[in-house]
Amino acid sequence: MADRFRLTLAQANPVVGDLAGNAARARAAWEAGRAAGAGLVALPELFLSGYQPQDLVLKPAFTRAAMAGAEALAAGCADGPALGIGCPWILGDRLHNAWLVLERGRVSVAILKHHLPNEGVFDERRLFAAGPVSGPYRIGPVRIGTPVCEDAWHPDVAETLAETGADILLVPNGSPYSRGRFGERMVPMVARVVETGLPLAYLNMVGGQDDQVFDGASFVLNPGGALAVQLPAFETLTAHVDFVRGPGGWRAEPGPRVLYPDDTEADYAAMVTGLADYCAKSGIGRVLLGLSGGVDSALVAAIAADALGPAQVRGVMLPSEYTSPASREDAAEVARSLSIRLDVLPIEGPRAAVTEALAPHFAGIAPGIAEENIQSRLRGLLLMALSNKSGEMLLTTGNKSEVAVGYATIYGDMAGGYNPIKDLYKTRVFATCRWRNATHRPWMKGPPGTVIPARVIDRPPSAELRPDQRDEDSLPPYATLDAILEGLVERDASVAGIVAEGFDAATVRRVEALLYGAEWKRFQAAPGTRLTRRAFWLDRRYPLVNRWRDPG
Repeated sequence: MADRFRLTLAQANPVVGDLAGNAARARAAWEAGRAAGAGLVALPELFLSGYQPQDLVLKPAFTRAAMAGAEALAAGCADGPALGIGCPWILGDRLHNAWLVLERGRVSVAILKHHLPNEGVFDERRLFAAGPVSGPYRIGPVRIGTPVCEDAWHPDVAETLAETGADILLVPNGSPYSRGRFGERMVPMVARVVETGLPLAYLNMVGGQDDQVFDGASFVLNPGGALAVQLPAFETLTAHVDFVRGPGGWRAEPGPRVLYPDDTEADYAAMVTGLADYCAKSGIGRVLLGLSGGVDSALVAAIAADALGPAQVRGVMLPSEYTSPASREDAAEVARSLSIRLDVLPIEGPRAAVTEALAPHFAGIAPGIAEENIQSRLRGLLLMALSNKSGEMLLTTGNKSEVAVGYATIYGDMAGGYNPIKDLYKTRVFATCRWRNATHRPWMKGPPGTVIPARVIDRPPSAELRPDQRDEDSLPPYATLDAILEGLVERDASVAGIVAEGFDAATVRRVEALLYGAEWKRFQAAPGTRLTRRAFWLDRRYPLVNRWRDPG
C-alpha cells in the first residue's frame, strides 16, 4: 500500500501580542488535526506573537515570553501530531523570525527565515537576523522542507531543500492582501514546484492587523504546477490535505478548489475584515460616522454595517445652511436601507458662536477657506464628543483621491480612529457602491439589496461648505485626477511620462504639488485598510518638508 501523510493547514487569525490567545488558537487547530489523524498541523508565520509585531519583538521580555509560550505549547501538545508554528526566536544574541516544529513535548526544529523582506510594509532586516538555509525535517514517512514566506520567493532555499532530500515543501506565510496579490503569489510558487519537482503547500494567515489584512487564500500545488487544493480567501478555517507516495514521489490528493473573488469583491472583503478585526482586537464594539448624504460616507456606513452589524453603527447628520434637502433625504435613506440609527445634530448654533468669537480677528478679511473649514472642524468636534461620551469609535470617510491631494480638513472630517476607504480612489468608490447594491454575501452582516440610493452615487460630489459648491470647482474631474494619481503614486511615474499619456501638463503639475503638499496631513491621518502596494503609510514614506518637484 502506498504511503500516506495527512497535513492539516490552519488558515487562522492571530492577535498581535495575545500570546495566550494565539496559543489557544493553535491548540484548537492541533486538536482538530489530531482528531483527523494528521501527521503535522501547520500554522502561519509568526503566529504565536501575531503578525506583524513590528518593534514589539525588540522588547526582550516580549520575545522571551513568546518563546516560553512555544515551549509550553509543545508540552501541552505532546500526545498527538507535530505542530508547526511561527514564533520569534533568540539564538545566542541574535533574534530570528523562526518557524518551530513542536513534537513529543519539545521544540524539535527551529527553522530560521533566510531572506528577510525589506520593502513596502516589511522592515524585517531592521528587526531580525537572517538565518542559514535549513534542511528538511522528518515527520513520519515524509521529509518536509519549509521555506518561510519570503524564502519561497527566491529559488535558492527550495533548491537546497530539494537537494537535501525534501519530499514536500510547506510554506508558512504572513502575506497581506493587496489588489492582484492572488496571482502574484501563484507565479513564484509554481516556479518552485517546477524547479524542484516537489509538491508545495502554501499556507497564509487571515485577519486584520492595523492597516494590513491577511487574506488566507492558501493553496496546494502538485509536481508540474497542477493545482490540487485552493482554499477560500478571507476565511478562518482548518483544512486537511492528504499526500500519497506513488512511483513518481509524493502528490497531494485533489481537494476543494474555491475560486478567488475579483478585485472589487476582494477589496470590499478586505475593508470589511480590516474594520471588523480592528474593532474586535481593540475591544471596540460600536462605531459612529458623519453621514452626509454623500457617496463616501454611504459606502463607509455599508462597510461598517457589514463588518459589525447594523445595530452597532450610528450615523450622524450634521446639517448647515449649505446642506441641500437632497443630502438630508439621502442620508436618511442610507440609514433606513442599512437599518442603522441616524441622529441629526445641526451645526448652525455652534457655528454662529464661533463666528462671533472670531469676528474681531477676521474683520476686514474676505471670507474664504477658513470659514469653510470651521464647519468641518465643528462637525469633527461634535462627532468626537459623541464618540467620547458613547464609547463608539468615530470612522473617517475620506477616499484615497481626497487623502492624496489634501482635499480634507485636518481636525475636521479627518478626525477619527479608522478609515475603511483610505486606500480606495474615488472612481473605485462609485464602482464599489454599485457592486454592493447588486451583491450580497453570507459574510455581510448588513441587509441585501440597494443600500446606497442611485442618487447618492450619481449626484455631483460636493463638500457643501458654501453655496453651489462642487468638488470639481477645486479639483480636476475624478476620472482625470485618479488617472494622474495612479501614475504619481502607484507607478512613481514622472510628470513628463504622465503628460505623454495625454494629460494636461499644468494639471499634472498641480496634482503633484497637492500630493506633496498634503504629506503633513496624511502623517496625522487615521489608519485605514491597505488595498494596494502603494497605500499611504508604510508603503509610501515621504518627507513632510520637501521642496523638490519633478521638472518634467
